[in-house]
Amino acid sequence: MKKRIYFILFLFYFVVLGFILHLNGVFTGEVSSYENLLINVGFLLLIGVLFLISAFSFARLNRCTDVLAEVTDAIYEKYQENGENLWLELKKKEEFFGHPVLDEAFDRYRLRLKNYSTKKGLRQTCDLEEYINEDLLDQIGASHYNANLSGTMTGLGILGTFLGLSLGLGAFSGDDIFTIADNVGPLLSGMKVAFHTSIYGILFSLVFTFIYRSIMAYSYEILSDFLLCFRECVMPPVSNANDTADAMLIYQANMANSMQEIQKLLKGNALEQTQGVEKIVQAFTSQLSEHMGTDFEKMGQALHTACEAQALYSRNYQSLEATTRELLESNRILMQTLEHTMQRQEIFAHELQNQQQQLSQACETLNEDISNQLYTFNQMRNLYEK
Repeated sequence: MKKRIYFILFLFYFVVLGFILHLNGVFTGEVSSYENLLINVGFLLLIGVLFLISAFSFARLNRCTDVLAEVTDAIYEKYQENGENLWLELKKKEEFFGHPVLDEAFDRYRLRLKNYSTKKGLRQTCDLEEYINEDLLDQIGASHYNANLSGTMTGLGILGTFLGLSLGLGAFSGDDIFTIADNVGPLLSGMKVAFHTSIYGILFSLVFTFIYRSIMAYSYEILSDFLLCFRECVMPPVSNANDTADAMLIYQANMANSMQEIQKLLKGNALEQTQGVEKIVQAFTSQLSEHMGTDFEKMGQALHTACEAQALYSRNYQSLEATTRELLESNRILMQTLEHTMQRQEIFAHELQNQQQQLSQACETLNEDISNQLYTFNQMRNLYEK
């Protein structure tokens, strides 16, 4: 019943639609305002379209949850019959669910486990919840759309409120009390639209939120039951260290049996065989000493020469290292000298710039003095000529 609860939306929708038509006088033939009727019917049709889109998404989600519930029951039934893990039987099944989205997710899960497989089994495993989870159900049930639908219907109710008030105030006019009284009717008609749209917008939002959350909670519950069933009855086992230890014990037992057979074959002849082996070893050792003595001496000389060459290389490397350090120290001193020289040049340039400014000021002062003296001389000459 819980998964079909969205049918209540349409029942509630038709009840509200009939109530709005009754308030506007459609059934009695006394329609007070066709403008109000058209606005209400338009808003209700828009909400009906939104409900239809949600109903299709809920139907897809219900088909998915039905498949999960059926597969869960089938797994439990088969596990109770056989009493053993069902992975080997189910991993080769082409359509495990019979649902395209779920089968695609399960194929990706099997492909990942195939990468973990070895000759002795799986070296590790992963949880099916990484592929079939609540996010997948949200995608099937279009949660990105349904989660925002309640707010959309509330917004439509508020939009209808402002639209009704705008229509009522637009028809309201008058300069005195008599004309105002004549226009109260259109104002009240617009307010009726405003209140009606707000009421059923909020009601639809509340009812839809309750139904949407109920459907999603039921789907998550079915998913949780399926994942629990899969972990208990189908989750593939991992090849662990105990299997390896058992194989080693079997190998050691086989080796012990083989050694016992060899010991039986050698029993009674061990002493003669030991003496013969000793003679062979002594003869081999003496011949090796005779033939390889000169070669070992040459090898020792070659190793001695290599050691001397290595010591000479070490001394040369130490000398090169000391020379490199001296060169680095000389470069450091040179860099310090250059830095000091650059600083002195900057100071000298600054002093030269100051001297240039002072010389320029002195030239300007001298020029002014000469100009004043020439002016005075010209004045005195003019006076003298007069």
